[in-house]
Amino acid sequence: MRGEERTERGSTESLVVYVVTYPEKNYVEWVRSLVERKLVACVNVIPIRSLYRWEGSIVDEGEVLLLMKTSTSKSRALREVISREHPYEIPEIVEISPLSVNEKYLNWVVDATS
Repeated sequence: MRGEERTERGSTESLVVYVVTYPEKNYVEWVRSLVERKLVACVNVIPIRSLYRWEGSIVDEGEVLLLMKTSTSKSRALREVISREHPYEIPEIVEISPLSVNEKYLNWVVDATS
């Protein structure tokens, strides 16, 4: 990408955490609290439709995909909070380590979660 500084530091200092939740629950308040507690710098909220097997049946329902941007230093604490506070019996918590991240954005993520 021309005109942007990129860094290979992204793979060791930042994460995108992928979490799905109910759309009708008050997830916005919970997501806001994650930002306020500095566990995440930012969360993108994307409505999705999910089809999956649960307890022997195929489920087809609307959900909300939460893409949480955080620093690796907050990874463990964030996973623990999600596991404790998420409304699902088995919350989906997937950490994605980027290969590279825009330098200024990475600095912002690290600063916002410090």
